[in-house]
Amino acid sequence: MDDPRSALQRLIRAAGWHRRLLAGGLAAAAVAFAIQAASPAAPATVDVVVAARDLAGGAVLTDDDVRVAALPPDAVPAGVVPRAEAAGALLAAPVRAGEPITDRRLLGPGLLEGWGPDVVAAPVRVADAGAAGYLRPGDRIDLLATALDGAARTDVVASEVPVLAVPSAADAALAEGALVLVAASPDQAAGLAAAAVTSRLSFTVGVS
Repeated sequence: MDDPRSALQRLIRAAGWHRRLLAGGLAAAAVAFAIQAASPAAPATVDVVVAARDLAGGAVLTDDDVRVAALPPDAVPAGVVPRAEAAGALLAAPVRAGEPITDRRLLGPGLLEGWGPDVVAAPVRVADAGAAGYLRPGDRIDLLATALDGAARTDVVASEVPVLAVPSAADAALAEGALVLVAASPDQAAGLAAAAVTSRLSFTVGVS
């Protein structure tokens, strides 16, 4: 049988070992809590529908063309559309991969917002498809009509009209020119439609 004194010493050593183990665990937990408290909180984000890849103007959006991305609130533009509205919509202009899909990028009422109450969306077929490919939404252009009757006369039909949409790559390759959508007054739109019948339309770019 063990000596009572020896048994007491073993009990004291075991208790000391457990105390050290407990103290070590408490110290580790304290360090973990301190690190967690000092770490910055995860930034707030907003789920936004963005283009899944580069998309051409004139494309009809499908579910595969868009995805949801988490963006910081201050990086979310105005007019973002929900995924349910994006599917099946027609793109008014090319969109880069990762770019949020907004109402200004879709053909619809939102395309004319901000351009004033008395404007319409007017399609214009310009002769130089290559030059039209350099246009971007928001550019302001002067539209010129050159008579096809041999009179060698060129008139300005509409001045400083904003571009709403630019041609897709397929449309820009057409031999007869490229279709550009502009915001114009009803009178300007009527003048452009009349000039398209008798003249060759071209454009110059102003400072937007």
